[in-house]
Amino acid sequence: MKIKIDSAGWLIRAGKIGLTVVVFSMAACHKADPPIRAIEPAPGTTCSLDGMLLRDFPGPKAQIRYGDGETDFFCDTVEMFSLYLKPEQQRRIKAIFTQDMAKADWQSPQGQWIDARKAYYVIGSNLSGSMGPTLASFIRREDAQTFSKRHGGKVLRFDQVTQQMVNLSGGVIHDERM
Repeated sequence: MKIKIDSAGWLIRAGKIGLTVVVFSMAACHKADPPIRAIEPAPGTTCSLDGMLLRDFPGPKAQIRYGDGETDFFCDTVEMFSLYLKPEQQRRIKAIFTQDMAKADWQSPQGQWIDARKAYYVIGSNLSGSMGPTLASFIRREDAQTFSKRHGGKVLRFDQVTQQMVNLSGGVIHDERM
């Protein structure tokens, strides 16, 4: 009795099995990161820049979530942008959130968190935030345009906001009342 060995077929099958094991092993080791969600600030949450209570002031709030698990909260979008746009900012940012002011109450905004990088901002409106002029944030461009027509200002995308637009001089840095 002669046994015929199909060496080429055996090698192909072994290769496919090996490749399958490698692919499944890699998939098991690389779990997808869960989506980062905004954190609703507690009543005593303070601004990371100036220590002011977030809930004590009108206008959109913001937060930056970092890779190390830490979160910076801001009582104003200007403060969030001023920190984010600093050239020396080296921490790994996982997510940035602000509030959709088409849905949140300007005087006491809660919830309505949106991805700040996808938002539209109105700069130069007649409404103030915690430190005076602020950038009103909206998820929909149409809402930002409606706000701009009603309250003045110019509509910008996240990437159009510059460091010069969010300069805190004369604001929180030089406010001697604090």
